[in-house]
Amino acid sequence: MVEGGIAKADKTEFTECWRTTWKTPYIMRLAFSAGIGGFLFGYDTGVISGALLFIKEDFDEVDKKTWLQSTIVSMAVAGAIVGAAVGGWINDRFGRRMSILIADVLFLIGAIVMAFAPAPWVVIVGFGVGMASMTSPLYISEASPARIRGALVSTNGLLITGGQFFSYLINLAFVHTPGTWRWMLGVAGVPAIVQFVLMLSLPESPRWLYRKDRVAESRAILQRIYPAEEVEAEMEALRESVEAEKADEAIIGDSFGAKLKGAFANPVVRRGLAAGVTVQVAQQFVGINTVMYYSPSIVQFAGYASNSTAMALSLITSGLNAIGSIVSMMFVDRYGRRKLMIISMFGIISCLIILATAFSQAAIHAPKIDALESTTFSPNATCPAFAPLATPNAPPSGWNCMKCLRSECGFCASGVQPYAPGACVVLSDDMKATCHSKGRTYFKDGCPSKFGFLAIVFLGLYIVVYAPGMGTVPWIVNSEIYPLRYRGLGGGIAAVSNWVSNLIVSESFLSLTHALGSSGTFLLFAGFSTVGLFFIWLLVPETKGLQFEEVEKLLEAGYKPSLLRRRNKAIGADTA
Repeated sequence: MVEGGIAKADKTEFTECWRTTWKTPYIMRLAFSAGIGGFLFGYDTGVISGALLFIKEDFDEVDKKTWLQSTIVSMAVAGAIVGAAVGGWINDRFGRRMSILIADVLFLIGAIVMAFAPAPWVVIVGFGVGMASMTSPLYISEASPARIRGALVSTNGLLITGGQFFSYLINLAFVHTPGTWRWMLGVAGVPAIVQFVLMLSLPESPRWLYRKDRVAESRAILQRIYPAEEVEAEMEALRESVEAEKADEAIIGDSFGAKLKGAFANPVVRRGLAAGVTVQVAQQFVGINTVMYYSPSIVQFAGYASNSTAMALSLITSGLNAIGSIVSMMFVDRYGRRKLMIISMFGIISCLIILATAFSQAAIHAPKIDALESTTFSPNATCPAFAPLATPNAPPSGWNCMKCLRSECGFCASGVQPYAPGACVVLSDDMKATCHSKGRTYFKDGCPSKFGFLAIVFLGLYIVVYAPGMGTVPWIVNSEIYPLRYRGLGGGIAAVSNWVSNLIVSESFLSLTHALGSSGTFLLFAGFSTVGLFFIWLLVPETKGLQFEEVEKLLEAGYKPSLLRRRNKAIGADTA
């Protein structure tokens, strides 16, 4: 393997991945079958956003209370935290394949429950989402040749974004169907059945089998993945790695508690966790899943009131996410994980600042309130907060559409010009119907604005810069940065950190938009992203093209960014 240090990673082209999988289609079969877990992950996280619009229509209490909307989204995330935590232990104890099969059963049960439950209970499917989020990339990683591992693990990211795109198509398909949100959530059972059947015919991870002393089975699978001349080198690398881990195990024990204690006592695992947890937390605090969970709502914040229009525009953003995942597959093994993430973070920060500016301008230049129309629109129609202040010829200063909505009222736009003054009226379904009956648009989440289109454009650009880097690469890093003995545990800890961060962000997003406004919320995410960029630069090494055993040696030596290494050398030279 490696003598005298770490071998330099080759510049692997995207075409190498397809050349290898064309010669050995079994590799793509393994990656695609396991990657359906990513598709389910994407579908179940994406479908919530559209379903939420119709859940609000079926449950008045949900429509009135943003914390209930956040809780519905967060129920699935809370389930994912448990699924990821338990999934790490199941992966190490029973194998990657068994973990995927269990996740499929949970997806199916969750889909059935969501379709028939009297209320939107989504927590069960979250267990499956959590397990799939860390198991699918782990399985693909351990069944992939090192030179194309990044591209193949990116297929999981592509299928996640593909699942999100498909979820928006399903949302649009069922817009006019009775039981809308039940159909949207229940469809998730179909791909779970498909993956379950496919995985029954596929083997366990060769590295997990070798770790369990099933050497002949491990060799047989490696012979189907690697060229004949590379199999023995892989087997020798596995032997050295497993022997070192067994020696470690003899000292600390094999119980879960002992393994957890041993992981934090091991400097290689600690450094791996520092990098793995950093990229997973950063992935969430750039705000991406608020965009995916709430993208129809964000589109409405930008001034597009129709549910169908909001979901159609959200379909475009999810499509851009899928395209970005293809870009990641093309470049992750060529330019490296670290570089893609850093470039991605610079783009994300820029887009978030521009989005914050766009939403700020939209709020400032929102249509004014027509005091006469607001007080004479229809009997008892005037917004309660506006009525005491209004006189027909002198509307209260500072009142525009945005002020009206923040007072928990609705805005009935002018029927003459889209940005002309309109009526500030009570927030109710009856008033919405009255407004529509006069050929006008009723707004309750956002205001008509000339800046709305600009916000949509940069929302799309935000997805474009996010997907190739921070979208897929954190999962690649976590599938390859831990020693074999701790890979399930390390991946589980990192996945839990991802889902806990996801829960914090998704649970607080709607409340933040009401407290800070859309502009302040996106600016806050820009600040979090800047902090994340610094820690990625500081803690995350480059692992492109390296064998798992080479990654271990890299972490044994410790990692410092090149800038700090040069500084230390300069200080050492001055001291000498």
